[in-house]
Amino acid sequence: MRSKRFFRGVAALLAILTMALLAVSASASAQQYKILYSFGGVPQDGQFPRASLIFDAAGNLYGTTIYGGPSAFGTVFKLKAHAGGGWTEEVLYNFDPRGEDGYSPFGSLIFDAHGNLYGAACCGSIGGGGTVFELMQKTAGRWTEKVLHSFNTGPDSGYDLYSGVISDSSGNLYGAAERGGTVGYGAIYELSPTASGSWTAKVLHSFGGGTDGRYPFSAMIFDAAGNLYGTTYQGGTGTCWDSGGVLVGCGAVFELSPKAGGGWSGKLLHSFNNNGTEGINPFGGLIFDAAGNLYGTTYFGGPDNLGTVFELMPQPSGIWTGKTLYSFNDNGMDGANPTANLIFDGIGNLYGTTDLGGPYGYGTVFELSPLAGGHWTEIQFHAFGNGIDGSQPLGGLVFDAVGNLYGATDTGGAYGYGTVYEIAH
Repeated sequence: MRSKRFFRGVAALLAILTMALLAVSASASAQQYKILYSFGGVPQDGQFPRASLIFDAAGNLYGTTIYGGPSAFGTVFKLKAHAGGGWTEEVLYNFDPRGEDGYSPFGSLIFDAHGNLYGAACCGSIGGGGTVFELMQKTAGRWTEKVLHSFNTGPDSGYDLYSGVISDSSGNLYGAAERGGTVGYGAIYELSPTASGSWTAKVLHSFGGGTDGRYPFSAMIFDAAGNLYGTTYQGGTGTCWDSGGVLVGCGAVFELSPKAGGGWSGKLLHSFNNNGTEGINPFGGLIFDAAGNLYGTTYFGGPDNLGTVFELMPQPSGIWTGKTLYSFNDNGMDGANPTANLIFDGIGNLYGTTDLGGPYGYGTVFELSPLAGGHWTEIQFHAFGNGIDGSQPLGGLVFDAVGNLYGATDTGGAYGYGTVYEIAH
């Protein structure tokens, strides 16, 4: 017969476990998830939002959908916040390739100083390669679209524009074409406004020569000196093969620097390697911290091959050293396969999304917090797929002025065509 001491010990252990579970539950419940909008509930609404959202100065949200609208080829939308609560959707533009404006805007939008919106449509221009467009707000709340440049599928251009554009201080626009360029493995382009109101395009870099990167999916970022940084899904010196046994590389991080006499020079900062610990195949873009270190995600790689969060640190010698901050794991609860860029909060925590994983298998929102000794710990803010809360958050997150998180899911919601959601602290 067991002693009373044994049962007292078991009771004490159960009490400790109960307190730990309550603490986790309290932490999770502090994050309040709410759907702001479900796409597809009205005729000709947008469908499948895949990009990160942006705010205007009044607190309204803007984004894109790759399908939907009267022609079923995608939309630009606005969600207007009401003072008493609630949000109203307004479709600002419907894409129609018959009008030669392209279709399926996969990437995020940006504003200029005058409140005009800029973005890229993947495909379907007059040249077959997609478009970069501007939306200008007119009287009575109406918006008009202007195609700034139509890409073709030749070697002097690019096509499959899956990322949005970014702008420099002079108003030039920069973006990535996943295909095209001299070799066909993608290109980085620049659009510059002219005095006449037109825009000129030039290819800054074509990917695919030797161990260069291949297939840039995400938008790039600038540093303070005007250098561009981004990722490619394949390429580099890593040993990854495609389904046909061809060596294609595991992906890379690159830098493009403007040269004094004109032109740009490219450099690989890091090549991912399929070694069972490092991440491979980055879909998402990059962000800087205050010290100049770069952070991003990989779709695959790590011990369970479910993706990673990584950091790249510049060294005095000019090289960059890589470090895996977190590997998503196959424990049935963790997220898997992140596709989007990360964001920082004001105290150095990282936030992101995963396409898949979590207890329901449809993706997560997570936070990574730095610990002493250089380690990081993960907290799962939300697991998608429990009912009609949305599924597969392919885009990243954005903060509002008080620290609430906002994002979009590609599918799910009340009608199955995606959602916009808020996670309030």
